[in-house]
Amino acid sequence: MTFVVTDNCIKCKYTDCVAVCPVDAFFEGPNFLVIDPAICIDCDLCVAECPAEAIYQDTKLPPEQLKFLELNAQLCQEWPNIIDIKPAPADADKWNGVDDKLALLER
Repeated sequence: MTFVVTDNCIKCKYTDCVAVCPVDAFFEGPNFLVIDPAICIDCDLCVAECPAEAIYQDTKLPPEQLKFLELNAQLCQEWPNIIDIKPAPADADKWNGVDDKLALLER
């Protein structure tokens, strides 16, 4: 099993989750984070740290978020690993809670 970063992370990209990951499973894109399912040890530490509540266990993904399972697996192969907290974008709080942000994902 693995954890999955979903839609609400797009344009929020808070990195609080990165600091608690014991296996450095997060990867960073321009406006989104993903988890490498091959690295994730299913520890659940990142879920509580995500201010956007954008991380779910793969077996508990809401149906409308299922596409993010494949997206995390794909993008972690393209993006660099992130292991340190970085400041969130200046407008992150404005985007937190906005529905249906997939079209805003920058690759």
